[in-house]
Amino acid sequence: MAGGGSAARVLARAGHGARAAGWGRPLGPEETLGLLEASVVHREGALLALSKPPGLPVLGHPGELSLAALLPALRRRLGLPAELHVVKAPARECSGLVLLSSCHRATDQLQRFFTDAHRRGQYPATYRAVTVGVPAEAEGEIRTGLRWQRQGDTATVVPVPAPGRRSLARKEVKSTLTRYRVLGAAGGCALLQLQPRTAFPEQLPVHLTLLLCPALGDHRHSSRVGRVLGVPFLLPPEAAPTRTQVLDRELLGRLGLSPRQLHRLPLHLHLQQLVLPRGPLCAPPPPPFLRTLQRLGLPGHEEPQNPGWDPHPNPLPPH
Repeated sequence: MAGGGSAARVLARAGHGARAAGWGRPLGPEETLGLLEASVVHREGALLALSKPPGLPVLGHPGELSLAALLPALRRRLGLPAELHVVKAPARECSGLVLLSSCHRATDQLQRFFTDAHRRGQYPATYRAVTVGVPAEAEGEIRTGLRWQRQGDTATVVPVPAPGRRSLARKEVKSTLTRYRVLGAAGGCALLQLQPRTAFPEQLPVHLTLLLCPALGDHRHSSRVGRVLGVPFLLPPEAAPTRTQVLDRELLGRLGLSPRQLHRLPLHLHLQQLVLPRGPLCAPPPPPFLRTLQRLGLPGHEEPQNPGWDPHPNPLPPH
């Protein structure tokens, strides 16, 4: 973890961080730090949990504003005696629950808990997503192989519907699985609950395209879902270069966006809950996510609260 001087230099030279509360400019370092300070959802002993805004990387590139660069300053603002390190966090473009610890022993215990939970067939992470399109089935699963593929100068994650044993054994392809449930639908959009049963970069956005329901604000994979006379179909990755998500005029109007603002639309994929040894820990969606639910007429659901943990260990619920 970088020390205070290093963090100060990063803050001084870093570019913009997370998106502002609306669809406008990105936040600067000090604004992002204030946002993180205000987003603490739980604090107990060595553990600290907060809700990360979309667009903020956990580590980032050299000189880039990131959660890790802000942790020393955040620790000082909160008056914590020891350095913080990341235990669990969503990907850069996602919002949601970040679990931090100031004790390496506590971190090791939690990491073992997560590993053992997966071995028992229990899955601690639950996401929410707003999708453009409504799945044909109210609940189900997306199962596919995933691998990295070069496209020009970049690498992207692509599905492999029927991976061979050899490619799996060589770890060229990973078998992945996500469970989903539709929580509500309106006007051709939906609010989904997602539970990844495996972990692979960009797994959830890619899986949503396979449902023909890309996440709102997915400017990386949504181009793989084409439409003919309003009927969605899947395009091969090589025929769908990365681009700003395309939304029809009616949906743009409901979101209060112009076509020129569309590239600022954040990814609506939120890590809502982690189940820990002492019970579930939740983080409310960020204001833009909640505003989208209201504008689209999707169920808002009460914001999750963390009034206190059960003093007795609470195993992960069966699924």
